[in-house]
Formats: sequence, C-alpha cells, structure tokens
Amino acid sequence: MLFRRRGGDPGFPKGDRGRGSLDDYKFDLLPAGSGTTIRLAGSDPHQDLLRDIADAVVIETAIARRTADEERTDAPIPVRLFIDGRIVGPVGRVPRGLEGVVAEALSRLDQAGRKPRIPVEVVRTRQGLRVDLRMGETR
Repeated sequence: MLFRRRGGDPGFPKGDRGRGSLDDYKFDLLPAGSGTTIRLAGSDPHQDLLRDIADAVVIETAIARRTADEERTDAPIPVRLFIDGRIVGPVGRVPRGLEGVVAEALSRLDQAGRKPRIPVEVVRTRQGLRVDLRMGETR
C-alpha cells in the first residue's frame, strides 16, 4: 500500500512511539529476516535506568505471559529486562498491534526448549535511549 503506517503507538509522543511492522513477519509470525527488530514505545520516562544498563553485554527481555483477562481486553505488554541475573524495569512496552508477534516468539522459544527471553539492544537516538527487541534472533 502506498500510505501504510509503519507501526508506532499514537498514545505516545512522536519520538517515543516505538516502531515495527507486521510486514516484517511471515504468515506464522516468524520473523522474515535475522535483522528484524521492534522498538519499544514509552521509553522516555525510563531514561535513567536505560543509561545505567546501556553498556551491559547481554540483555534479554523478562516478559510475563498475558492472562486471559489481559488478552481479552488487549492490554499493553510492559517489557522488563533481565541483566546480570536480575530483572529491572519496566523500560517500555510493545507497540500496539505487535503484541501477538512477541507472544508468539516467546511461545516458540519455550516450545524449542530455550529460555523464553528475547535478545535486546539499547540504542542511542536523537530522542534519547531506546530499546530494540531483536526479534530476528528468535527464529
């Protein structure tokens, strides 16, 4: 489509809406490429925490499964991070419309016998620090 919106949560300021698209995934919500990422929305209030953890070597998500009630009401998915054996956060949330992609990735990792944690990268942008979920590494 010519005027397709590339994700983002309109409930946040323009520089903090997150980013991602369902176009980056195959029919079964498997990432189409190894470089596929989702940028979290709502990271502005967590800049101090992100500054403290930005230089960590291994950062992964610590996302709780949605309850049936949260699933039914389409509640946002807050993202916490697992760093050096401890959980910190939240540091943002999955942008609207991409919750199913993240839930499917966690299920896929769990079924494969791997830890249900998505690799993360903290990136510096002009708007501040942002969190990218490296979805392509969950294939």
